[in-house]
Amino acid sequence: MIHTNVRAFIIRETEQGEEILVQRRVRANEHSTPIELPGGRLEQFETLLDCLEREIKEETGLKLKEVIDPTDRVETATDEGFTVECMAPYAVYQTIEGPVDSFGVYFKCKAAGELLNKGDDTDNITWINIDELAILLKEDQLSFVDKAGVQFFLNQKQR
Repeated sequence: MIHTNVRAFIIRETEQGEEILVQRRVRANEHSTPIELPGGRLEQFETLLDCLEREIKEETGLKLKEVIDPTDRVETATDEGFTVECMAPYAVYQTIEGPVDSFGVYFKCKAAGELLNKGDDTDNITWINIDELAILLKEDQLSFVDKAGVQFFLNQKQR
């Protein structure tokens, strides 16, 4: 079984520059508590953007306000009963080896509201700057799911 996820680079501009929201993953059945981006698994027939909005709310308390990248969303329906959505997200990831088969879609977005102290399997929900994000990556503090996504994001920033 492949796990399908959405992941959120929630971005805000401050006087000090751009900041990204991160959180600590806390699950009783897991031995480590890595830092990660908000996000999680799609529910059956849930749209990517509905999942993004739900996961952001559950994990951080924030409300999705804007998807930054143009999504050029198209939806089609067939006589056989299929409805299919197509869009251009910020990035995608796929595990290509390891104990968990996972595929995910990254979105850059903005959100607003009050941060939770603890979310759905999360705590230490906080804003960090790009330099701090690079340190988390360098010090191997990010979840396996977000390491490649954060590296991709930082590479895009350097271009």
